[in-house]
Amino acid sequence: MLTLLLIVSAFFAGVLNAVAGGGSFLTFPALIMAGVPPLNANATSTVAVSPGALASAFGYRRELGRIRDIHLPSFLGISLVGGLLGALLLLWTPQKTFEIIVPWLLLFATLLFAIGPTASAWIRRNFTIGHGTVLAVQFLIAVYGGYFGGGIGILILATLGVFGLTDLHAMNGLKSLVSGCLNAVAVAAFVAGGAVYWPEALVMLVAAMAGGYAGASVARHIPPPVLRKLVILVGAGMTVYFFITKT
Repeated sequence: MLTLLLIVSAFFAGVLNAVAGGGSFLTFPALIMAGVPPLNANATSTVAVSPGALASAFGYRRELGRIRDIHLPSFLGISLVGGLLGALLLLWTPQKTFEIIVPWLLLFATLLFAIGPTASAWIRRNFTIGHGTVLAVQFLIAVYGGYFGGGIGILILATLGVFGLTDLHAMNGLKSLVSGCLNAVAVAAFVAGGAVYWPEALVMLVAAMAGGYAGASVARHIPPPVLRKLVILVGAGMTVYFFITKT
């Protein structure tokens, strides 16, 4: 049953990450239910969903070709550096300390999903940023993504929207590509640090890749707000659970 839980959670995490983000709300608690300690569950979850994000980016390959305003090598490079730094910060965090801050990280990520679209629209109406500022903001997002990652998709989409991009499918493709790349460098750090539970990671990895590739097609037929509401409900439930059990 636990193996089935890991497979199902990873598949739908891949779908969610392709459409609205929030896949870690499924994989992270599933791993904890399977008996993996929180810090290791976070690292293992990253291993599981990272290829799914890259598979989703491949599904968006046509839309990615339409991006002209963002200097892609710089955007990816700053994301890799930030993702590595965030992963190292996680490895340096004591297990007990991470258990204490997990509910707050989940709360922060859930709030991002809840207010993200409204806040992004307001920011786009009132602010504009240049390419240099985009890179600086993306670096901070990447650090957070390497450390925990919940809600990183909405942060990336919001930043791209403020910069002036309007093609949602192209933005989703870029979000998936960047998320996959910064997660990949975080994975390298987690593997080197011995933080990954490999039996669970390998089971989830294949399912997440299938979900991520399928999600690119799903995104064209299901309104993102519908899945975003589901993510918020799951995130709220997990936040309450961890506040009750971990504090």
